Amino acid sequence: MANNQLLQGVNLYLIGLMGVGKTTVGNSLTKELGYTFIDTDEVIAKAVGRSVSEIFAQEGEVAFRQLETEVLQQICAHTKLCIATGGGIVLRKENWSYLRHGAIVWLDAPLELLCARLTEDTTRPILQNVDLPTKLKSLLEERQALYAQADLHIKIQEGETPEQIAQRVLGAIPSILKKPVNPPDYNAN
Repeated sequence: MANNQLLQGVNLYLIGLMGVGKTTVGNSLTKELGYTFIDTDEVIAKAVGRSVSEIFAQEGEVAFRQLETEVLQQICAHTKLCIATGGGIVLRKENWSYLRHGAIVWLDAPLELLCARLTEDTTRPILQNVDLPTKLKSLLEERQALYAQADLHIKIQEGETPEQIAQRVLGAIPSILKKPVNPPDYNAN
């Protein structure tokens, strides 16, 4: 089956901790699927005219999570999208009703790899003035059971390219799709 028909228009939601590569893998997946890519953090920032860091600093995490839910609600009404979500999108129960409109993929990387990727990143408000390994471990412990509710769990290895990860996702998608039911053949004996 051609990749552009693989999901038959069903949205693909990428979840996981920050730094796991949801945006870069998502961009690779959209090329393969012929989908449109959306990053919920970018949509939020564009809608309110401020960065995610500014929203966190000025209004707090609760206000940001509400914006995230509103954006997700609007996105799920569309099809043929590959959506990179914020790492904490799984924390609100109502978000799951929107995520379930599509196929959910948990991109999961070892904490050591995430630490290496995020050490110099100053754009993530939740990582400001914290011990990075401890904070990431805490976030994973808080969210792991929620991430595990995804349709697919893709473990990322150090050195894998976004394209290789995207190919693994595409290869695993058929395992989660419901097989079409063949109608009964009333002409058979």
